[in-house]
Amino acid sequence: MSLRDITRMQGTWIMSSLIRQRLQESIKAKEALLADEALIQRISEVAEVMAESLKRGGKLLLCGNGGSASDALHFAGEIVGRFQMERSSWPAVVLNADVASMTAVANDYGYDEVFARQVQAFMKPEDVLVGISTSGNSRNVLRAIEATRTTGGCTVALLGKDGGAIKDMVDYSIVVPNECTARVQECHITIIHILCELIELKMQEG
Repeated sequence: MSLRDITRMQGTWIMSSLIRQRLQESIKAKEALLADEALIQRISEVAEVMAESLKRGGKLLLCGNGGSASDALHFAGEIVGRFQMERSSWPAVVLNADVASMTAVANDYGYDEVFARQVQAFMKPEDVLVGISTSGNSRNVLRAIEATRTTGGCTVALLGKDGGAIKDMVDYSIVVPNECTARVQECHITIIHILCELIELKMQEG
C-alpha cells in the first residue's frame, strides 16, 4: 500500500469520525429538549397562540439574521403554503425578506432598526411576532420586540444558549440550551416543523 493510499484512508477515517460526532451532538441536543417538560409545554402553548391568532384573522411576522433568517423564511413557507395537511393558505410575513425596506431603514436609521420599523408598519394587536436568534442577543430582533409593545400583539422567540437578553422580553421564549450555533439551528428547525404540525391540527378544531 502506497503512502498516498494510507493518507487517503486516514482522511476518510477522520471525516467519518467527524460525521458521527456531529450526528451524535445533534441527537444529544434534541434529547435535552425531549427531557424538558416545561419546554414541551411551552411549544404547545405557542402553537395554540399562533393558531388562535390565525383564527382571529391575524398573521405571523417573522424575523432573524443569517441562518435564522432562512428559518424565518422556511417557517413562513410552511404556513402560507402547507405543511402536511391540504388546507387554505394562512398569512405569514417575513421581515428579513423585504430587501428594499431593510436597506432603506438600515441606510436611514441603522441596521438595528430594520425589523422594528416594519413592525410599526404592519403589526396589529391580533398578530404574533416571531423573533429567531441563536444567541438571544440579536439587537435588531430585540428592537422589533420592543416595537411590538407600542403596536400590541404577542411576541414569541426561538433562542439558543441561555436565551440572552431577548428571553425575558417576550411573552413566550423557546430556548435551546446549547452553545453551538449549528446545533441550536438544527433544533430550531425541528421545533418549527412541530409548531407547523400543531398549528394545522389546532386550526382544524374550528
